[in-house]
Amino acid sequence: MKSNLNAEIIAIGTEILLGEITDTNSVFLARGLRDIGINLYYMTSVGDNEVRIANSIRLALSRADVVITCGGLGPTIDDMTRQGVAVATDRGLTFQQHLLDQIAARFGTFRVQMTENNKRQAYVPDDAIIIENPVGTAPSFVVEVGDKCVISLPGVPREMKFLFTEKVVPYLRERYGLTSEIIKARLLKVAGIGESQLGEMIGTELQEASNPTVGLAAHSGQIDVRITAKATTEFEADQMIGEVEAQLRALIGSYVFGVDKDTIESALVNQLRADASGIAVTEVGIDPVISGRIEKTDGGVGVLLKVEHYDTPDDLAAALKTSAQPIRTLAEQAAKALAAAAQARVAVAVVAFPDINEQADSGEGSALAVVVGDQVRSRVYGFGGESETAKQWTGTWAMSMAWRMLREMNGA
Repeated sequence: MKSNLNAEIIAIGTEILLGEITDTNSVFLARGLRDIGINLYYMTSVGDNEVRIANSIRLALSRADVVITCGGLGPTIDDMTRQGVAVATDRGLTFQQHLLDQIAARFGTFRVQMTENNKRQAYVPDDAIIIENPVGTAPSFVVEVGDKCVISLPGVPREMKFLFTEKVVPYLRERYGLTSEIIKARLLKVAGIGESQLGEMIGTELQEASNPTVGLAAHSGQIDVRITAKATTEFEADQMIGEVEAQLRALIGSYVFGVDKDTIESALVNQLRADASGIAVTEVGIDPVISGRIEKTDGGVGVLLKVEHYDTPDDLAAALKTSAQPIRTLAEQAAKALAAAAQARVAVAVVAFPDINEQADSGEGSALAVVVGDQVRSRVYGFGGESETAKQWTGTWAMSMAWRMLREMNGA
């Protein structure tokens, strides 16, 4: 078995680059490679252009042992993966009559007449290993280049998943002598702290370790700390991850609100219920970025004591009988007033100018404030309430801040 076998995925299709479809195929393939212990260092997207496809494959072969292309095996003139692989590996294309017969038979089961352009799909690079496709009309293939290989799969997700699982994985195990070595990962979900500060708390030793590895990925208002281990058995990988997780929790445990698919809204609801507390929410000039997410959480409705909505900061200011500027101050005033009115231990206000062009001269497009007991914290952003960025950042940060402040009051 070759040590440190690595792969590269190339997603082919102009529709991906135009943003017309989301490339979920590469995500599936990445997880599949991880599960059989193959490292993945690069994921590439390229349009339907023979030269660019060939160049992408050449580059991938220069740095990866296994190159998997996905898409571009259809019958139309813009399906150029076959030609691209042939050019990149310095070979021609050979017509395979038995593949055309299989395609015709497949169409026959649909009671549909095969068209002339389907003949394109019966051409494969010279000396390729054919991967017959019993669930579709696009034959796939493997081209071996020395001790490396290029594997071309169709872009239809159902076909790709079947062929990868049933054909490609066994091929890779046999060709490269893969053992049961696997790669497992666990995410620690962190909130209430910035990425740079979190990185300093974790330190360089853990972040520079080779196995398991520790990596940080910042999202809007929260951070994922990823622990990845490579081992011969799942039990061994879990043990390795557990040891590193224990070290991380000793360093940053007070900021960890969950693992893997846990959400900050669930963590906040659970904390509120544990404290027998409720929360009041004011949302101004923005969608229900907090109340809506809490309502969708199991038990969330029970902790919502009061919810207020206003169209603009001016409307809120009028209700509070105060000035609308600056909106950070307005958010703090709203949160305090709401906590008192609802008799809530926790109150959150998000205040935004719906249109960024209407924001104040100070550059404040949106602000949030959180009151927990007698403590008040706030943040301000430059984007307005109509932007998706504002909706995600303000909602997640507000709930993260409330969760963290509750934890601090409890001595965590």
